[in-house]
Amino acid sequence: MESETATVVGEVMSLIAISPKIAFSIAGLGFLGGMLSGFIGSGGAFIMTPGMMALGVPGLVAVSSNLAHKLGKAIVGARKHSKMGNVDFRLGICISIFLLLGVNLAVFLNEHIFNYMGKAGSDLYINLTFVVLLSGVSLIIFKDCFRSKPANKTDKTIGLAEKIAKINIPPMINFNIAKVRVSLWFVAIIGLSTGWLAGTVGVGGFIGVPAMIYVLGVPAMVAAGTELFLAIFSGGFGSFQYGLRGFVDIRLVLLLYLGSILGLSIGAIATKMVSELEIKRVMAMVIGMSALSRAMAIPKNLVDLHFKTFPAAMVSGLDIVSTLTLYGGAIIGVVMIIRYIIRFKQASG
Repeated sequence: MESETATVVGEVMSLIAISPKIAFSIAGLGFLGGMLSGFIGSGGAFIMTPGMMALGVPGLVAVSSNLAHKLGKAIVGARKHSKMGNVDFRLGICISIFLLLGVNLAVFLNEHIFNYMGKAGSDLYINLTFVVLLSGVSLIIFKDCFRSKPANKTDKTIGLAEKIAKINIPPMINFNIAKVRVSLWFVAIIGLSTGWLAGTVGVGGFIGVPAMIYVLGVPAMVAAGTELFLAIFSGGFGSFQYGLRGFVDIRLVLLLYLGSILGLSIGAIATKMVSELEIKRVMAMVIGMSALSRAMAIPKNLVDLHFKTFPAAMVSGLDIVSTLTLYGGAIIGVVMIIRYIIRFKQASG
């Protein structure tokens, strides 16, 4: 089995040819993802992972390389957020204990699917995971952003966090920076879910951040900073596990770093210039367009697996629109952040 796996990995890695155009695209992808990650504590990987797949990188290699890139990016981002008081280290450590278990499960499942269904099956699994979870998260956040009375503290979403805070299942833990007191069991569920997603698609923040906000009642800025702290553990452990199996492409990692460090710094600074509602608007828009992009990529996966037959022109057209939707969502999100920064500077200057 090990020799078969090594052969399959070698065949897949040999397909990744990085031309100057591809290298520039991946570095640009890193900048877009880095700014979004710094701003909302997530968003980078669910732009960068499918973005690399759209450029021809096998899904599992994109996930693995993005996790390796995520480690360094998370260290920089968490440090900046920590200086601004946006990281609850006690909450982060509690979540990370269970997060590592989730990452380990995801690596096992991803490798198993890759070995038995090949690149097309692995890409389909990753895309389906993106679609299901991104769609649900974006709908929740959109509903919260556009409800008629956003300032009302008795709405259903905020009520959920209040109800959970009243459930007294020992051990109960106080998180001072997040200003919440909750049962460790709810923290464990969030940790396992975040870890599984990080290991499956290279990002856990699009569940971790909303879960901390809507389930635990953590302020959006603290959730964003704490998620970057968690990414140090998921990125480090996940990339180590995949690296042992030969799925990490260091060239992709370095190109993503080239663009993301600058973007991450800008995004983290911008969080002090906006309201929580504005952070949620960017999050909802980027997540929603990423979900739509991944849905349009699925027909090609089904054709490659010989599960379905679609007209070639339709598959090709959907593939192009999928890429445009993905990059368009990221660019719109970055433009929104820049507009918020300019507005803040004008108002304070």
